[in-house]
Amino acid sequence: MLNRRDAIKLGSVAGAALIFPTKQLASAFSDDPPQVPPFSVPLSIPPVLKPTRSTADTDYYDMRIAETELEVLPGIRTRTLTFNGSFPGPTIRARRGRAAVVRQVNGLPGPATVHLHGADVLPSSDGHPMDPIAPGQARVYRYPNDQRAATLWYHDHTHHLEGEQVYRGLSGAYLLSDPVDALLPLPGGEFDVPLVLRDAKFDSRGQLVFVPDDFMNRPTILVNGRPQPYFEVKRKLYRLRLINGSNLEMFRFRLSTGATFLQIASDGGFLRVPAVRQEIDLWPAERAEVLVDFRSVPPGTAIVLQNVAALSENKRDILQFRVGAGGLRSTPESVVPDWNRARIPFAPGGIPGWPANDPARREVTRTRRFVLRLDLARGQFVINDKGFDPDRVDATIEHGSTEIWEIVNDDAALGIQHTMHLHLVQFRVLDRNGRPEPAYDSYPKDTVRLFPGDVVRIQATFDSHLGRYPFHCHFLDHATHSMMGQFEVVPR
Repeated sequence: MLNRRDAIKLGSVAGAALIFPTKQLASAFSDDPPQVPPFSVPLSIPPVLKPTRSTADTDYYDMRIAETELEVLPGIRTRTLTFNGSFPGPTIRARRGRAAVVRQVNGLPGPATVHLHGADVLPSSDGHPMDPIAPGQARVYRYPNDQRAATLWYHDHTHHLEGEQVYRGLSGAYLLSDPVDALLPLPGGEFDVPLVLRDAKFDSRGQLVFVPDDFMNRPTILVNGRPQPYFEVKRKLYRLRLINGSNLEMFRFRLSTGATFLQIASDGGFLRVPAVRQEIDLWPAERAEVLVDFRSVPPGTAIVLQNVAALSENKRDILQFRVGAGGLRSTPESVVPDWNRARIPFAPGGIPGWPANDPARREVTRTRRFVLRLDLARGQFVINDKGFDPDRVDATIEHGSTEIWEIVNDDAALGIQHTMHLHLVQFRVLDRNGRPEPAYDSYPKDTVRLFPGDVVRIQATFDSHLGRYPFHCHFLDHATHSMMGQFEVVPR
């Protein structure tokens, strides 16, 4: 039986040799990057993008996609791809009921497109891989923000280029709030922090090296674009928005002290009831919102956010919290929320109105099966033995239908993991290998992880927009090499 390392030797690196010159491949595996001691650089917080203008119900933004030299490793200028010169891109903070209109100008020499991951949008604003912005041109994306509060993120999705262009920097956080979010006693302002985490490989000159599917040779973890940074926190309650923005890295988060997280949200918004977690798994594109309580921690204490699933010891410790002296005062805003006793009209056992559009409440109209695997003969990642064809629709769905998709990871012999992401919808994970998925990992989700050999069933309702949307593995290097299909929502 092959393990994942063997599969790379047989398939992924062989495929890379067809794309990259031999000299570049040799450099990628031999150059030693500059050494950066852990926790020697401060965490950067991406800037919040300001609207260029606003009306009664809409905020307008301008962004530019371009190559930019930035300091990622200390004292070194690294060529990156950026939105508005920021790595990762600036954070957009949006509100439900207020549309966001984003004009993206492509300053790259090649195509780019922007997908708002987790958003319910028209096809024209979905950032379809076959709908690129030509060099020197602009495209306007309209996001209606007619969905529940959630931690979303935006990233490039250009056909055959999404893996490399996201790897080189084209992603950022999009934080959507709503009235429920505003009523909950949650940390805000400086205590509400997006953390975009990803894997990377640097050469001896401190430049990013991209070799497709090269998960074993991306030894650096970046948090908000900085290697293993430290974060000076006050003795307060923090809301951390964890975004796995990596191409291939899988995280299992744990705090070095053994303290617990309170998980309050998943990919598509709040959990019905928060979950006390000691460890949290996030694979590429998955998100989780957690509360971490530093109020009783002695000043001067260092606590490390770890990845206990790291494939090498140097990637285990990824972010150090340095606890300062301020902010011990206890107020209603700084108390860990008791979701069953908060002063708002909760539905029984959970947040108000949840889950208004839970697909589990709908009658299922159809079941489909999708098998994901690496075809070694073709050197291609495929779904149902087919690579991506932009002229083919793999599932035609009547508007308003609720479907169960049975998703199979057929790479047990190769030991390869996958994820499945559906554009447009949030779904419920019904079960995994016949066993129900834990509530904190079941709904609302737009990306589901698949261990080798897994059979996972999800249920989704397609009742918003008509049109054609992708679904794909969100190990982006797999999607780049054809692990992608399309569904089309048509009138009933």
